[in-house]
Amino acid sequence: MFKYITKLSVVLLITQLWISGCKKTDYNFGAVKVPSALTLTTTIAGVDASNPNGNGTGTVTIKTTAANALTYNIDFGDGKTQVVPSGSITYKYTTPGTNDYMVTINAVGTGGAISTISKKITVFVAFEIPANIVAALTGGSAKTWITDKGAPGHFGVGPANEFSPIWYAAGPNSREACAYDDEISFSKDVNNNITMTIDNKGQSFAIGAASAFYGFSGGDACFAMSIAAPRRLSFMDASTGSTAANSTRIAFTVPGNGIINFGTGGTSYEILAISATELSLRNIGIDGNSWYQKLRVK
Repeated sequence: MFKYITKLSVVLLITQLWISGCKKTDYNFGAVKVPSALTLTTTIAGVDASNPNGNGTGTVTIKTTAANALTYNIDFGDGKTQVVPSGSITYKYTTPGTNDYMVTINAVGTGGAISTISKKITVFVAFEIPANIVAALTGGSAKTWITDKGAPGHFGVGPANEFSPIWYAAGPNSREACAYDDEISFSKDVNNNITMTIDNKGQSFAIGAASAFYGFSGGDACFAMSIAAPRRLSFMDASTGSTAANSTRIAFTVPGNGIINFGTGGTSYEILAISATELSLRNIGIDGNSWYQKLRVK
């Protein structure tokens, strides 16, 4: 009899253990707390009166806080996201130009509860100018250029689909004196932004087709223009159809009237060739033709 009781006890014990092992474990995550009192601040590097959208580095400091938040998921508005537990990050936008971005923060609380806050920012990102262009143009800080008046073709013109002065190339020292006395200085800042300053001695030369663009009338002539104010240049990849065989494929625009050495009514220039001492530029004028100028270091 005792033998059977013992066997029954063993069976009952095993059954009890099996039932206990199959019992679902309860997990307690605590109370679900939705993040509240969200804040979001953005600081664009280099913002001032002259640079309302930043200094061109694209650097933005993003800070967000919330009550009951465990972490933050930040959508930078450029297709990239990142989990930032501290809520603070310095981020670098990379698309050249001035662009709008919607920064969106998802603050994550217990149980996956989420609260969201967004803010639109406008950020200027300067084109990353090739180092050899920066070095040759500015000498590493600042460099002054003048017309290479002794070089054949220092002024020239050709059709818009060509990259040489097929129609006309000025002979040495053959143009107006005011076209030869300008001093064009290029300087760079710590972020490789390039600024141009021109001393035109009171007058600048302009082609007749563009004289009205500058507020004058008449044919090719020297006109009294005030262009001394520094102008920051915007660089970009050239979109003219040029190739590595006839151009550096780097271009820039000049704010305002666009004049560098002589005026054509155009404001964008392509750097065809550059060295430490020589610079060749191409510009599409208001007449639709391609104009050329050659500069040398003063």
